[in-house]
Amino acid sequence: MEPGNGNPVSHLKTAGGALVNWWRAATLDALIVGVLWLIGLELIRVPFAPLWAILGGLLQIIPTFGGMIALIGPVLAVAFSGHDEWRLGLVLGLYGVIVILEGLVIGPYILHRTTKVPWWAAFLGPIVLGIIIPFWGVLLAPPLLAIVFAFRKQPVNGR
Repeated sequence: MEPGNGNPVSHLKTAGGALVNWWRAATLDALIVGVLWLIGLELIRVPFAPLWAILGGLLQIIPTFGGMIALIGPVLAVAFSGHDEWRLGLVLGLYGVIVILEGLVIGPYILHRTTKVPWWAAFLGPIVLGIIIPFWGVLLAPPLLAIVFAFRKQPVNGR
């Protein structure tokens, strides 16, 4: 049967495929963020940089809050390695650069390439849903967008 013709099985396949593609995008996004953390922390010479980079990549899967949680380790590592406010400022700056790159460029680009969600929707979706449904809207926006745009690109009645 053609997708989009009312068949529940085809709808489940479309939604499931969209969620798998979203998960691929989220995993690739996390990998790129982990590499960015590794490069930045190694340049700053933060103790245990590979560990913090791996945690930063893994925590990237948690929307909005994962990056903030990932920042705790490098900040504590720099704080306990001596009174070096300059390196602490560099770690905070690295976090800011990673957040901006991921939120404005990397995340929307990967989501678009993997799920065909337009850049503007990937950028604005979490903001709008975060306003409509605080907290949950931000968490649910990327997979919901993937599903919506998967159905949107399906042919309707053989067209």
